[in-house]
Amino acid sequence: MSESPYADLDRPPLNERVLQRALAREGGLWRDVRVVPETGSTNADLAAAAAAGAPEGALLVTELQTAGRGRLGRTWTAPPRSGLTFSMLLRPAVPGERIGWLPLLTGLAVATAVRRMTARVEAGDFGDARGDTAVDVRLKWPNDLLVGDRKLAGILAEKTGDALVVGIGLNVGLRREELPVDTATSLAVEGAPLSDRASLLRAILREFETWYREWTALGGDADASGLRPAYRELSATLGGEVRVELPGDRVLRGVARDVDAAGRLVVAGPGGAEAVSAGDVVHVRRTPG
Repeated sequence: MSESPYADLDRPPLNERVLQRALAREGGLWRDVRVVPETGSTNADLAAAAAAGAPEGALLVTELQTAGRGRLGRTWTAPPRSGLTFSMLLRPAVPGERIGWLPLLTGLAVATAVRRMTARVEAGDFGDARGDTAVDVRLKWPNDLLVGDRKLAGILAEKTGDALVVGIGLNVGLRREELPVDTATSLAVEGAPLSDRASLLRAILREFETWYREWTALGGDADASGLRPAYRELSATLGGEVRVELPGDRVLRGVARDVDAAGRLVVAGPGGAEAVSAGDVVHVRRTPG
């Protein structure tokens, strides 16, 4: 990164030492918290760390990602310090058939934290994730966060050996003219009363840890942990007509009825209900109904 991190006073840099002190506590999930000014891909960096034996709870944050990827190799870009771009190294001890809930859990944690942190203040009371919020963030199965029909954040979960690396890219301070596509948005564009990325990052990671601890303690059971009902409540996909593009140019059309115990999307089509996993889906698009 050629410019000084203080060149834009509206976008101050994150402080690694402060984040480490706030997040890395005895008995907590987060162990090694690093902030780098620039890297190609935080997911790729943590995958290499996982292969070298890095423990669960390693966290890598970058101010600029030059080779960011979404699902299926799609690109993800943002100006320096305009968002939160980070990856988490995890080793969840849950049955393999329940691992599909991890990116959904991540989306729920990010959405809940954003909703709480952007809650409107009325009569001295802060709203909660279900109350009156300045930014009504919803979850698009399997890996996007939306405000209306515009993308606010994306999630990419990748298996590497016996570990999983989950990356998040959240648009925080991008100005309208900086948005990469018309279908994107940011907290700033949505008028969120929030500009402190460090506070937002801490809120997201604490929310994630709470859900992750409960989910793994219960063997990845999304119902017993409360994960599935909470996800349903914030879903922008369930209940709507969808068009699901699958490999081999196959298209499934129907109503998104549910997310099952394995984290698959259940679509009720002309031939009956069919469950599709995130790994098998090319694209999911909600259609006018």
